[in-house]
Amino acid sequence: MTISRFAAAGGVGVETVRFYHRRGLLPPPHAPATGKVRRYSRDELARLRFIRRAQQLGFTLNEVAALLELDSGQSCSAAQALAEGKLAAVEERLRDLHALQRHLRALVKQCRITSGTVRCPIIEALARP
Repeated sequence: MTISRFAAAGGVGVETVRFYHRRGLLPPPHAPATGKVRRYSRDELARLRFIRRAQQLGFTLNEVAALLELDSGQSCSAAQALAEGKLAAVEERLRDLHALQRHLRALVKQCRITSGTVRCPIIEALARP
């Protein structure tokens, strides 16, 4: 398939495909003996979809590259370690987001209680050093 169809099938833009080539995440497409149109295979499409799914799970491009290198079937423990590290980072971020959620709920509640009687508690909280 051509680069435009390849990109569309992978849910990315053509420039993203080219970027992945420059990063070494995707191999260069096959150049036919005649003509200038390069073609992509189903295997390359599977690799592109792998990259996108890994990114959707929060893996950085460097981590995606590492996962691609581990795709030999012999390195499950290394892939697991990468995933465990990502999971720990997500769990930490969730704790931070829950704390932020509690704080914002308290501010909104305070705002409802004191509406119109004092300076806005949200603005006041944000203005504190």
